Amino acid sequence: MATRTPLIAGNWKLHKDCAESVAFAHELKSAIGADTDVDVMVAPTFTALYPVCEALKGSPIAVAAQDMFWETKGAWTGEISAEMIRSCGCTHVIIGHSERRQYFGETDETVNAKLKSALEAGLVPVVCIGETDEERKQGKTFEVLDTQVKMGLKGLSAEELASVVLAYEPVWAIGTGNTATPDMVQEVHAFLRKSVADSLQKELANAMRILYGGSVKSGNIAELMALEDVDGALVGGASLDTESFSGIVRYKR
Repeated sequence: MATRTPLIAGNWKLHKDCAESVAFAHELKSAIGADTDVDVMVAPTFTALYPVCEALKGSPIAVAAQDMFWETKGAWTGEISAEMIRSCGCTHVIIGHSERRQYFGETDETVNAKLKSALEAGLVPVVCIGETDEERKQGKTFEVLDTQVKMGLKGLSAEELASVVLAYEPVWAIGTGNTATPDMVQEVHAFLRKSVADSLQKELANAMRILYGGSVKSGNIAELMALEDVDGALVGGASLDTESFSGIVRYKR
């Protein structure tokens, strides 16, 4: 863990219009300050990306899009390309969030296509993986995650994947108030690191950051971050409040 800088990422989902997003960005910029020993990222809605990027200039807070399309241009009504995201000032992008998989037809194949396009554009991809409650109850957690990792990262070299961040978000824990126990989280994260090592290389696996997402709060972040293979958090609801999110960012203090 010593060589992996933690990343605390806030996914705002379908919350905050442009004015609200900019005001909140200024609040976070002030609350977090210029001195932080973790990487920080926020993901506003598409319509707020540019103004939030402008508001956060000069701060350690990076900005991500919540999704993207794999083509660079063309007759794709309603889609947003990686280059368009970069042009707003973003440096990161979330790919394969469970809500995209559950409600909008995201598959391991589309995750892979988006990942390749994101890397070509120079964005840092935060690739989400996770099992549903039904899959967990059927004992398929590791089978599902192994497939998602191997299919999602398929066809990419270790060099191309050096900047990729994985985010394990058990679907049954997102927005439910339920959090996997520390033992469960560590077991899954260690498995994911081994899966990357087996399919790519050990050095990449040791360097890759693996975040946990699923009802992360200021009250449980320190316990999660104490785990050997947890390198940060993908935060949902708790990222929408300045005090809550800044408390998560400053979990060490």
